[in-house]
Amino acid sequence: MLLPDLPERPGVSYVMPVLNEEQHLERAVRTILAQGYPGEKEIVLALGPSSDRSDEIARRIADEDPRVRLVPNPGRDIPIGLNLAIAHSRHPVVIRVDAHSELTADYTERGIAALRSEGAANVGGIMRAAGRGPVQRAIAAGYNSPYGLGGGAYHGDGRAGPAESAYLGIFRREALEAVGGYDPGIRRGEDWELNLRIRRAGLLVWFDPSLGVTYWPRASYGALARQFFATGAWRAVITRRHPRETPWRFYAPGTLVLGLAASLVVLALQSTGLVSWAWWSLVHLVPLAYACAVLFATTRLDGLRGLGQRALGLAALVTMHLTWGAGFLSGAVRGAGRTVDRSRV
Repeated sequence: MLLPDLPERPGVSYVMPVLNEEQHLERAVRTILAQGYPGEKEIVLALGPSSDRSDEIARRIADEDPRVRLVPNPGRDIPIGLNLAIAHSRHPVVIRVDAHSELTADYTERGIAALRSEGAANVGGIMRAAGRGPVQRAIAAGYNSPYGLGGGAYHGDGRAGPAESAYLGIFRREALEAVGGYDPGIRRGEDWELNLRIRRAGLLVWFDPSLGVTYWPRASYGALARQFFATGAWRAVITRRHPRETPWRFYAPGTLVLGLAASLVVLALQSTGLVSWAWWSLVHLVPLAYACAVLFATTRLDGLRGLGQRALGLAALVTMHLTWGAGFLSGAVRGAGRTVDRSRV
Protein backbone atom coordinates (compact mmCIF):
# COMPACT_ATOMS: atom_id res chain seq x y z
CA MET A 1 0.00 0.00 0.00
CA LEU A 2 1.28 3.46 -0.91
CA LEU A 3 0.36 6.51 1.14
CA PRO A 4 -0.22 9.86 -0.56
CA ASP A 5 2.17 12.71 0.17
CA LEU A 6 1.49 14.45 3.46
CA PRO A 7 1.12 18.26 3.41
CA GLU A 8 3.78 20.26 5.22
CA ARG A 9 1.39 21.40 7.97
CA PRO A 10 -1.43 18.86 8.12
CA GLY A 11 -4.19 19.19 10.67
CA VAL A 12 -3.81 16.97 13.72
CA SER A 13 -6.44 15.08 15.72
CA TYR A 14 -5.39 13.96 19.20
CA VAL A 15 -7.48 11.06 20.54
CA MET A 16 -7.50 10.19 24.24
CA PRO A 17 -9.38 7.51 26.20
CA VAL A 18 -10.27 8.71 29.71
CA LEU A 19 -11.23 6.66 32.78
CA ASN A 20 -10.69 7.86 36.36
CA GLU A 21 -7.90 10.29 35.45
CA GLU A 22 -8.77 13.34 37.57
CA GLN A 23 -5.19 13.62 38.83
CA HIS A 24 -3.63 13.76 35.37
CA LEU A 25 -6.30 14.73 32.82
CA GLU A 26 -6.08 18.52 32.87
CA ARG A 27 -2.29 18.63 32.73
CA ALA A 28 -2.25 16.06 29.91
CA VAL A 29 -4.71 18.14 27.85
CA ARG A 30 -2.79 21.35 28.58
CA THR A 31 0.44 19.84 27.23
CA ILE A 32 -1.41 19.02 24.00
CA LEU A 33 -2.87 22.51 23.67
CA ALA A 34 0.61 23.93 24.32
CA GLN A 35 2.20 21.99 21.45
CA GLY A 36 4.43 24.26 19.39
CA TYR A 37 2.82 23.20 16.12
CA PRO A 38 1.25 25.80 13.80
CA GLY A 39 -1.21 23.50 12.02
CA GLU A 40 -4.84 22.97 12.99
CA LYS A 41 -5.42 20.92 16.13
CA GLU A 42 -8.34 19.20 17.81
CA ILE A 43 -8.62 16.89 20.83
CA VAL A 44 -11.29 14.21 21.11
CA LEU A 45 -11.71 12.73 24.59
CA ALA A 46 -13.48 9.34 24.81
CA LEU A 47 -15.03 9.40 28.28
CA GLY A 48 -15.45 6.06 30.01
CA PRO A 49 -17.70 5.56 33.06
CA SER A 50 -15.39 7.29 35.56
CA SER A 51 -16.23 7.30 39.26
CA ASP A 52 -14.11 10.38 39.99
CA ARG A 53 -14.20 13.97 38.66
CA SER A 54 -12.78 13.14 35.21
CA ASP A 55 -16.02 13.91 33.32
CA GLU A 56 -16.46 17.20 35.16
CA ILE A 57 -12.90 18.25 34.35
CA ALA A 58 -13.30 17.21 30.71
CA ARG A 59 -16.54 19.19 30.32
CA ARG A 60 -14.97 22.30 31.83
CA ILE A 61 -11.97 22.09 29.48
CA ALA A 62 -14.27 21.57 26.47
CA ASP A 63 -16.39 24.56 27.47
CA GLU A 64 -13.25 26.70 27.67
CA ASP A 65 -11.69 25.60 24.37
CA PRO A 66 -13.64 24.67 21.19
CA ARG A 67 -10.73 22.51 20.02
CA VAL A 68 -11.64 19.97 22.74
CA ARG A 69 -14.58 17.67 22.01
CA LEU A 70 -16.11 14.84 24.01
CA VAL A 71 -17.51 11.47 22.99
CA PRO A 72 -18.99 8.89 25.40
CA ASN A 73 -17.35 5.49 25.74
CA PRO A 74 -19.82 3.60 27.97
CA GLY A 75 -18.07 0.26 27.51
CA ARG A 76 -14.87 1.67 29.12
CA ASP A 77 -12.54 -0.45 26.90
CA ILE A 78 -9.56 1.47 25.52
CA PRO A 79 -9.60 0.24 21.88
CA ILE A 80 -13.34 0.92 21.57
CA GLY A 81 -12.86 4.41 23.01
CA LEU A 82 -10.00 5.09 20.61
CA ASN A 83 -12.06 3.97 17.62
CA LEU A 84 -14.93 6.21 18.74
CA ALA A 85 -12.60 9.19 19.13
CA ILE A 86 -11.00 8.54 15.72
CA ALA A 87 -14.44 8.29 14.09
CA HIS A 88 -15.38 11.68 15.57
CA SER A 89 -12.11 13.33 14.47
CA ARG A 90 -11.38 14.87 11.09
CA HIS A 91 -7.70 15.65 10.44
CA PRO A 92 -5.25 13.61 8.30
CA VAL A 93 -2.85 12.94 11.19
CA VAL A 94 -4.15 11.09 14.27
CA ILE A 95 -2.08 11.16 17.45
CA ARG A 96 -2.94 8.80 20.27
CA VAL A 97 -2.39 10.29 23.72
CA ASP A 98 -3.10 9.01 27.21
CA ALA A 99 -4.52 10.98 30.11
CA HIS A 100 -1.59 9.86 32.30
CA SER A 101 1.01 10.98 29.75
CA GLU A 102 2.53 14.35 28.92
CA LEU A 103 4.04 15.27 25.54
CA THR A 104 7.16 17.33 25.09
CA ALA A 105 6.46 20.73 23.47
CA ASP A 106 7.98 19.67 20.10
CA TYR A 107 6.38 16.20 19.99
CA THR A 108 3.88 16.96 17.22
CA GLU A 109 6.33 18.96 15.10
CA ARG A 110 9.00 16.26 15.23
CA GLY A 111 6.52 13.44 14.72
CA ILE A 112 5.02 14.92 11.57
CA ALA A 113 8.51 15.65 10.25
CA ALA A 114 9.33 11.94 10.68
CA LEU A 115 6.09 10.90 8.96
CA ARG A 116 7.03 13.04 5.98
CA SER A 117 10.75 12.24 5.78
CA GLU A 118 10.40 8.46 6.27
CA GLY A 119 7.08 7.92 4.49
CA ALA A 120 5.89 6.17 7.64
CA ALA A 121 2.36 5.15 8.56
CA ASN A 122 3.04 5.45 12.29
CA VAL A 123 5.77 7.09 14.33
CA GLY A 124 6.50 6.65 18.03
CA GLY A 125 9.12 7.78 20.50
CA ILE A 126 10.37 7.06 23.99
CA MET A 127 8.18 6.50 27.03
CA ARG A 128 9.91 8.05 30.04
CA ALA A 129 8.14 6.95 33.20
CA ALA A 130 8.17 9.33 36.18
CA GLY A 131 6.94 9.15 39.76
CA ARG A 132 6.03 11.52 42.57
CA GLY A 133 6.18 9.30 45.65
CA PRO A 134 8.74 6.65 46.63
CA VAL A 135 6.66 3.71 45.37
CA GLN A 136 5.68 5.36 42.09
CA ARG A 137 9.30 6.41 41.51
CA ALA A 138 10.41 2.81 42.08
CA ILE A 139 7.75 1.54 39.65
CA ALA A 140 8.84 4.19 37.12
CA ALA A 141 12.44 2.98 37.45
CA GLY A 142 11.22 -0.52 36.62
CA TYR A 143 9.40 0.79 33.56
CA ASN A 144 12.49 2.62 32.35
CA SER A 145 14.74 -0.41 32.80
CA PRO A 146 15.30 -3.12 30.18
CA TYR A 147 15.05 -5.54 33.11
CA GLY A 148 11.50 -4.38 33.85
CA LEU A 149 9.58 -4.39 30.57
CA GLY A 150 12.42 -5.01 28.16
CA GLY A 151 12.22 -5.44 24.42
CA GLY A 152 10.59 -2.42 22.80
CA ALA A 153 12.92 0.38 21.73
CA TYR A 154 10.53 2.92 23.26
CA HIS A 155 11.56 1.79 26.75
CA GLY A 156 15.11 3.07 26.18
CA ASP A 157 17.27 5.37 24.12
CA GLY A 158 17.53 3.27 20.98
CA ARG A 159 18.44 4.31 17.47
CA ALA A 160 15.95 5.71 14.97
CA GLY A 161 14.68 3.11 12.54
CA PRO A 162 11.89 0.69 11.60
CA ALA A 163 10.10 -0.66 14.66
CA GLU A 164 7.95 -3.59 15.70
CA SER A 165 5.51 -1.30 17.48
CA ALA A 166 5.27 2.25 18.79
CA TYR A 167 4.35 3.80 22.10
CA LEU A 168 1.06 5.71 21.64
CA GLY A 169 1.58 6.61 17.98
CA ILE A 170 1.43 9.41 15.39
CA PHE A 171 -0.63 7.87 12.58
CA ARG A 172 -1.56 8.62 9.01
CA ARG A 173 -5.35 8.44 8.96
CA GLU A 174 -5.25 6.51 5.68
CA ALA A 175 -3.25 3.75 7.37
CA LEU A 176 -5.68 3.46 10.28
CA GLU A 177 -8.62 3.27 7.91
CA ALA A 178 -6.89 0.73 5.65
CA VAL A 179 -6.34 -1.76 8.51
CA GLY A 180 -9.67 -1.12 10.25
CA GLY A 181 -8.44 0.75 13.32
CA TYR A 182 -7.98 -0.85 16.72
CA ASP A 183 -9.34 -4.35 17.27
CA PRO A 184 -12.25 -3.90 19.74
CA GLY A 185 -11.78 -7.50 20.90
CA ILE A 186 -8.26 -6.84 22.22
CA ARG A 187 -8.43 -5.02 25.56
CA ARG A 188 -4.69 -4.90 26.31
CA GLY A 189 -1.75 -4.95 23.92
CA GLU A 190 -3.91 -3.21 21.32
CA ASP A 191 -1.00 -1.04 20.13
CA TRP A 192 1.22 -4.00 19.25
CA GLU A 193 -1.60 -5.81 17.47
CA LEU A 194 -2.55 -2.71 15.45
CA ASN A 195 1.06 -2.10 14.43
CA LEU A 196 1.37 -5.74 13.37
CA ARG A 197 -1.51 -5.23 10.93
CA ILE A 198 0.03 -1.98 9.70
CA ARG A 199 3.30 -3.78 8.98
CA ARG A 200 1.47 -6.65 7.30
CA ALA A 201 -0.12 -4.10 4.97
CA GLY A 202 3.38 -3.21 3.79
CA LEU A 203 3.51 0.07 5.71
CA LEU A 204 6.30 1.42 7.89
CA VAL A 205 6.26 1.82 11.66
CA TRP A 206 9.10 4.16 12.65
CA PHE A 207 10.86 4.76 15.97
CA ASP A 208 12.25 8.25 16.59
CA PRO A 209 14.11 8.66 19.92
CA SER A 210 13.82 12.45 19.70
CA LEU A 211 10.12 12.07 20.55
CA GLY A 212 9.55 12.00 24.29
CA VAL A 213 6.48 11.28 26.41
CA THR A 214 6.35 11.44 30.19
CA TYR A 215 4.29 8.55 31.54
CA TRP A 216 2.89 8.42 35.07
CA PRO A 217 2.63 4.74 36.04
CA ARG A 218 0.49 3.16 38.75
CA ALA A 219 1.37 4.39 42.21
CA SER A 220 0.88 1.18 44.23
CA TYR A 221 2.01 -2.40 43.90
CA GLY A 222 -1.59 -3.64 44.00
CA ALA A 223 -2.57 -1.45 41.05
CA LEU A 224 0.61 -2.47 39.22
CA ALA A 225 -0.21 -6.14 39.77
CA ARG A 226 -3.75 -5.77 38.43
CA GLN A 227 -2.47 -3.90 35.38
CA PHE A 228 0.24 -6.42 34.58
CA PHE A 229 -1.95 -9.49 35.13
CA ALA A 230 -4.47 -8.13 32.62
CA THR A 231 -1.69 -7.20 30.19
CA GLY A 232 -0.17 -10.68 30.42
CA ALA A 233 -3.54 -12.38 29.88
CA TRP A 234 -4.26 -10.39 26.74
CA ARG A 235 -0.71 -10.84 25.47
CA ALA A 236 -1.33 -14.60 25.57
CA VAL A 237 -4.46 -14.12 23.46
CA ILE A 238 -2.49 -12.10 20.89
CA THR A 239 0.28 -14.71 20.95
CA ARG A 240 -2.21 -17.48 20.18
CA ARG A 241 -3.53 -15.47 17.24
CA HIS A 242 -0.11 -14.53 15.87
CA PRO A 243 2.43 -17.13 17.06
CA ARG A 244 4.88 -16.59 14.20
CA GLU A 245 5.18 -12.86 14.84
CA THR A 246 5.53 -13.14 18.62
CA PRO A 247 9.05 -12.34 19.91
CA TRP A 248 10.53 -14.86 22.34
CA ARG A 249 10.64 -12.29 25.16
CA PHE A 250 6.86 -12.49 25.56
CA TYR A 251 7.22 -16.11 26.71
CA ALA A 252 9.89 -15.40 29.34
CA PRO A 253 7.68 -14.27 32.29
CA GLY A 254 5.29 -17.21 31.90
CA THR A 255 8.23 -19.62 31.70
CA LEU A 256 9.65 -18.05 34.87
CA VAL A 257 6.39 -18.52 36.77
CA LEU A 258 6.21 -22.17 35.64
CA GLY A 259 9.77 -22.72 36.81
CA LEU A 260 9.13 -21.16 40.22
CA ALA A 261 5.93 -23.16 40.65
CA ALA A 262 7.73 -26.38 39.70
CA SER A 263 10.42 -25.63 42.27
CA LEU A 264 7.82 -25.16 45.01
CA VAL A 265 6.04 -28.40 44.11
CA VAL A 266 9.28 -30.39 44.06
CA LEU A 267 10.37 -28.85 47.37
CA ALA A 268 7.06 -29.88 48.95
CA LEU A 269 7.43 -33.43 47.63
CA GLN A 270 11.04 -33.63 48.78
CA SER A 271 10.14 -32.47 52.26
CA THR A 272 7.67 -35.35 52.55
CA GLY A 273 10.13 -37.90 51.14
CA LEU A 274 8.07 -38.63 48.02
CA VAL A 275 10.92 -37.68 45.66
CA SER A 276 14.67 -37.74 46.12
CA TRP A 277 16.94 -34.74 46.68
CA ALA A 278 19.25 -35.78 43.85
CA TRP A 279 18.33 -34.89 40.26
CA TRP A 280 15.03 -33.29 41.23
CA SER A 281 16.93 -30.54 43.02
CA LEU A 282 18.07 -29.16 39.67
CA VAL A 283 14.69 -27.44 39.36
CA HIS A 284 15.67 -25.25 42.31
CA LEU A 285 18.20 -23.56 40.04
CA VAL A 286 15.28 -21.57 38.61
CA PRO A 287 14.51 -19.52 41.76
CA LEU A 288 18.23 -19.25 42.54
CA ALA A 289 19.03 -17.90 39.06
CA TYR A 290 16.05 -15.54 39.17
CA ALA A 291 17.03 -14.22 42.59
CA CYS A 292 20.55 -13.49 41.36
CA ALA A 293 19.26 -11.89 38.15
CA VAL A 294 16.66 -9.67 39.80
CA LEU A 295 19.11 -8.56 42.52
CA PHE A 296 21.58 -7.58 39.80
CA ALA A 297 18.82 -5.79 37.88
CA THR A 298 17.91 -3.83 41.01
CA THR A 299 21.43 -2.40 41.17
CA ARG A 300 20.99 -1.11 37.60
CA LEU A 301 17.76 0.83 38.20
CA ASP A 302 18.32 4.51 37.47
CA GLY A 303 17.27 7.19 39.95
CA LEU A 304 17.13 4.97 43.05
CA ARG A 305 19.58 5.49 45.92
CA GLY A 306 20.12 3.60 49.12
CA LEU A 307 18.89 0.23 50.29
CA GLY A 308 15.34 1.46 50.98
CA GLN A 309 14.77 2.76 47.46
CA ARG A 310 16.47 -0.28 45.93
CA ALA A 311 14.16 -2.55 47.94
CA LEU A 312 11.15 -0.72 46.52
CA GLY A 313 12.62 -1.13 43.04
CA LEU A 314 13.14 -4.85 43.69
CA ALA A 315 9.48 -5.18 44.71
CA ALA A 316 8.42 -3.38 41.52
CA LEU A 317 10.45 -5.68 39.26
CA VAL A 318 9.22 -8.86 40.96
CA THR A 319 5.61 -7.64 40.80
CA MET A 320 5.97 -6.87 37.09
CA HIS A 321 7.56 -10.21 36.22
CA LEU A 322 5.36 -12.54 38.26
CA THR A 323 1.96 -10.95 37.67
CA TRP A 324 2.61 -10.54 33.94
CA GLY A 325 3.74 -14.18 33.78
CA ALA A 326 0.76 -15.42 35.80
CA GLY A 327 -1.60 -13.46 33.58
CA PHE A 328 0.06 -14.87 30.47
CA LEU A 329 -0.38 -18.45 31.69
CA SER A 330 -3.99 -17.75 32.63
CA GLY A 331 -4.68 -16.29 29.20
CA ALA A 332 -2.91 -19.17 27.46
CA VAL A 333 -5.01 -21.77 29.28
CA ARG A 334 -8.47 -20.21 29.34
CA GLY A 335 -8.24 -17.04 27.29
CA ALA A 336 -8.61 -13.50 28.59
CA GLY A 337 -12.42 -13.48 28.53
CA ARG A 338 -13.59 -10.31 30.25
CA THR A 339 -10.24 -9.72 31.92
CA VAL A 340 -9.76 -5.97 32.08
CA ASP A 341 -7.27 -3.65 33.71
CA ARG A 342 -9.05 -2.33 36.80
CA SER A 343 -5.96 -0.71 38.26
CA ARG A 344 -7.35 2.81 37.75
CA VAL A 345 -10.85 2.04 39.04
